[in-house]
Amino acid sequence: MFAPRTTPWPLVALFTAGYLAPYLLPTTVGRLDAGLPLSATQAGAVGSALLLSSATAGFVLASRVERIGARVLARWGLALAVAGYGAAALATTVPAVVAGAMAGGFGSGTATTVAATLTAAQRDPHRASTAGLLSVSALAGAVYLTVPHLGPGHGLPLAAIALTALAVWPLTGRLPAGRPAAPTRHDKARLPHARSGLVLAAAMLCWSLAQNSLWGVSGQIGLTQAGLGEATVGAVFAVALVAGLTGVLAAGALGARLGRAVPIGAGTVLIAGCIVLSASATDLTSFAAGEVAWNTLYPVVLSYLIGLAASLDPRGRWAVLVGSASSLGTAAGPLTGSVLSAQAGFPVMGTILAAGLLVVALPMTAVALHTGGRPLLPGAIRRRGGHPAAVVAAATGTPTGAVPEIGAPEQPVVEIPVDTPAVPAQRAYDKAGSEVL
Repeated sequence: MFAPRTTPWPLVALFTAGYLAPYLLPTTVGRLDAGLPLSATQAGAVGSALLLSSATAGFVLASRVERIGARVLARWGLALAVAGYGAAALATTVPAVVAGAMAGGFGSGTATTVAATLTAAQRDPHRASTAGLLSVSALAGAVYLTVPHLGPGHGLPLAAIALTALAVWPLTGRLPAGRPAAPTRHDKARLPHARSGLVLAAAMLCWSLAQNSLWGVSGQIGLTQAGLGEATVGAVFAVALVAGLTGVLAAGALGARLGRAVPIGAGTVLIAGCIVLSASATDLTSFAAGEVAWNTLYPVVLSYLIGLAASLDPRGRWAVLVGSASSLGTAAGPLTGSVLSAQAGFPVMGTILAAGLLVVALPMTAVALHTGGRPLLPGAIRRRGGHPAAVVAAATGTPTGAVPEIGAPEQPVVEIPVDTPAVPAQRAYDKAGSEVL
């Protein structure tokens, strides 16, 4: 597919096109409110409908990427994103904008589904996901800095997403095009790590819900509670996304040195503190500190979560399903944040979201510990080989490359289906000592 130690740039570009819409959610919703006859709640509902359509694409296409073909499906998704977001950017009536946004959202979700499936097939999924997050963070930061200077109107952020999809489309020629000729028993295999995958999907839904509940009302916190101007709030968001680039680079440099459990668990706890700080901000210093720290940590933890989901199934089905569950949380986030802040105020909202993050950190960390590679312990030879086998090899002079290293993760057992078992020819063999007839 791609060289094992090089960055798969077509995959990174597809990842960027799929994830750009959620990153631009605050400016998209804000401009829908300002440029169309919509209230803030209605504009948020349009943004939620866009993200819900994106999540639907993931659930529908999770098991169909191999059957349809990654290249074909990516091109369909990007074409739909260009047409949908482009139509929504040019439309002047609310129904047309909503229809275009939902069509574009389904296209973005299709691109994200293909990207997640191909990421899971990489030798190093964390490397690929980190590069994708780095790319989408950089592009979103550039959009936040550029769009305010291009004039008002709801169409600019939507047009930016459409143009990104259009620019990525030619790169799909380097994506895998093969598809199975006919379904096999392997295609119908059950999802591995079913319990861990379901727990991770449920936790990711809640995790993304908390993140985007704050993200959806961050502009209101800066404008109303911290007393900042619109230009200042936009500058803080741009700086925060640049800080997110630093976080992504740090995640890429760190790699798997600490495993997945520590970055996911400890990172989520730190994010909870950042949410409390940002939601209770009353001036520029506290608001900027909370937003910048939060946006620095968020992509770091997200990259490890994407890698964890990809590791559950090499075919990428759990990566797609977990990503779609995350998209559901993303879609419900703005509405949840608006309701909580309206009923209890921003500081109480931040406290509630932080408490929820502390709760979901436990199952996510448990999944990372359980599926991140169990050490080979005495007695493992009765299951799949391991520590005792290595000890015997060392004692008998067996070459070290032929056995697993002590303490290394167990190797999965791969079942190879045989369609037509060999049938020995009748009378091919006779009793010992007799000639074959």
